[in-house]
Amino acid sequence: MTPDAAARALAREGVVVFEPDPRTARWAAAAWEAAGPLVAEAQRSGGLRCGGTWLAGVDLLPNAVDGAVAGVPLAGAAVDTVAALGLAPAGWHAAQVSVTWAGYPRPGEDESAGAARYRRQRDAAHVDGLLPEGAARRRHLREPHAFILGLPLTENHADAAPLVVWPGSHRLTGLALAEARAAEAGVPAGDVDLTDAYTASRRAAFDACPRTPLPLRPGKAVLLHRHLLHGIAPWAAPPAPEGRAVAYFRPELADPDEWFGV
Repeated sequence: MTPDAAARALAREGVVVFEPDPRTARWAAAAWEAAGPLVAEAQRSGGLRCGGTWLAGVDLLPNAVDGAVAGVPLAGAAVDTVAALGLAPAGWHAAQVSVTWAGYPRPGEDESAGAARYRRQRDAAHVDGLLPEGAARRRHLREPHAFILGLPLTENHADAAPLVVWPGSHRLTGLALAEARAAEAGVPAGDVDLTDAYTASRRAAFDACPRTPLPLRPGKAVLLHRHLLHGIAPWAAPPAPEGRAVAYFRPELADPDEWFGV
């Protein structure tokens, strides 16, 4: 896929899936070798969520600022496309390593009944960076990601809690959030309460956009628009000791207001 084609797909669907690339596969193997012991330690120490079936793994991967792991460069068609689109960060942050296991999602001790139900029935669908805060769970922009780049690390059954996306939802959520921002143009971006606009646009996306699971394997990659609704499907496959692991890069924009652009 050419960068121009990827740009058109990202604008139209909000998601681009890249076919297996040997450069990406080499990086994924090195990343899993580095992350595996850290995941095992999190399991031993009780650092899991959803009743022990999910490790969020934020900033877990010990990659270098150029994205390399143990000297293996972060490379492949997806990385080339990010660079060609002018989205490559000055430095890659430590990637998230999200891992799920059989039984996901069990109810978590820190999760309300409503939240657990939403996780089961709606795949915990969300837009990254809008964090629920306080007793009222109001949402503000706290992490203005430029994009999300997902790189699978383990071989998995298609029903092993795959990433789920709602293609086209980025247009609905993006427009709603931009309008909410414009209504409070004199307020710092992080102080705008986006809860109502986000909730309404998410509901509209469920009605208008097809729920699409994306089972992926090492060597493939997925690029998500920053406004795309996405989540994790319940595990419906046979148990797998390693679980289903994906590394996610989510570089942040220097100017939060840039995040609201549609």
